[in-house]
Amino acid sequence: MKFLDLAKVYIRSGAGGNGCVSFRRDKFVEYGGPDGGDGGKGGDVIIEAVEGLNTLIDFRYQQHFFAKNGQPGMGSQRTGAHGADIILRVPVGTEIIDEDEETLIADLSEVGQRITVAQGGNGGFGNLFFKTSTNQAPRRANPGQPAIERTLWLRLKLIADAGLLGMPNAGKSTFLAATSNARPKIADYPFTTLVPNLGVVGVDDVEFVMADIPGLIEGASEGRGLGDQFLAHVERCSVLLHLVDGTSEDPVSDYHTIIEELTNYSEDLDSDLINRPRITALNKIDALDEEERAALQAEMEEAVGGPVMLMSGVTREGVVDVLRALRAEIDENRLRFRIAQEPEAPRWEP
Repeated sequence: MKFLDLAKVYIRSGAGGNGCVSFRRDKFVEYGGPDGGDGGKGGDVIIEAVEGLNTLIDFRYQQHFFAKNGQPGMGSQRTGAHGADIILRVPVGTEIIDEDEETLIADLSEVGQRITVAQGGNGGFGNLFFKTSTNQAPRRANPGQPAIERTLWLRLKLIADAGLLGMPNAGKSTFLAATSNARPKIADYPFTTLVPNLGVVGVDDVEFVMADIPGLIEGASEGRGLGDQFLAHVERCSVLLHLVDGTSEDPVSDYHTIIEELTNYSEDLDSDLINRPRITALNKIDALDEEERAALQAEMEEAVGGPVMLMSGVTREGVVDVLRALRAEIDENRLRFRIAQEPEAPRWEP
C-alpha cells in the first residue's frame, strides 16, 4: 500500500427537505384542515479515526464526499426522510485543517474519535406547524436549510512513542528491523527509506512503537534530498533516538547537520521538536576497534554535551541498552505491557 500523509478533500452536507403545504381532503370529514408534514434533515459529514489504517492513500482516488439531502414533507402529516450521513474513515493521528492550511479544526489522536465537519441542514416546517386558533388554514411552509460546502486538508502524523533520526545510511532501518517485526528496505546506498515505517519494539516485557523516517541531509529544511516533510511523523514521539554513523568520515559534522535541520524545522513551524528528549548513539561500532571506539565516543560526547551510547544494529551489541534508555524516557501510560503467559483454558469437569 502506498504511503500518503497529506490529502485535500471537498465535502458537502445534505440540504434539508422543504416543508409541505397540504390540506386534508376526506369525503365525510367536514373540517379537514392543514396536514402538510415537515421536511427531513440533511445528512452530516463526519470524520472518524479508526484502527488498521496508516495512510491517506484512499483520498487520492476520491476527493469529493457528499451527504444525502433530506426528503421533502408530504401530506397526511408525513415527515420527509432524513438524509444519510457520510463518514470519512482516517488513520489515528490525522489532523483536520481548514482550507487556509493553517487553522487546525481537530486532531484525531485516539481510536474512535469523530467530529462533524459539516452539519446537515434542518428540514423546513410544513403548514401544519403554523396552524393556530386564529390561522386555521395556513398556506405557507418553510424551505429546508441549504447544504454546507467546505474544502479541508487531512494531514497524518503517525502515532509513535520513539522516533529515529539520522543521516541517510546511518543504520536506522537496520536498527528497526533488528528490534521489531518491521521489514523496511535495507541497502548500501542513501535514501533506501522513502516513507516512514513503524515497528513495535519490546524490551523487559514492555512494548512501544518506534517510527523510522527518511534520512535528513544538509539543507533538508530548504527542500534538499527528501526535505524535512517527514519530520512531522516524529513530533508526537516522547523521545528521539539520534543515530550517528560511526564509520562516517566526520561523525561530529553529521551530528551537527541533523541538529541544525531540527532547529530550522522547529523555528519555521513553531514546533518544540528540537527540545524533545534525545538519546544519541554511535552506530556501526562493529567496524571499529576498542581504541577507535573510545576516541570517537569521547569526541562525540564533547560535541553533544552529554553521554553518547555505543551500539551495532547488525551484531546487536548495545541494542538492549539503547532500548532501555528509550523506554525510560517514555511515559508510563503510553507503554504496553505484554502478557507474561497465556491464561490457562478452563478445565472441563463432569
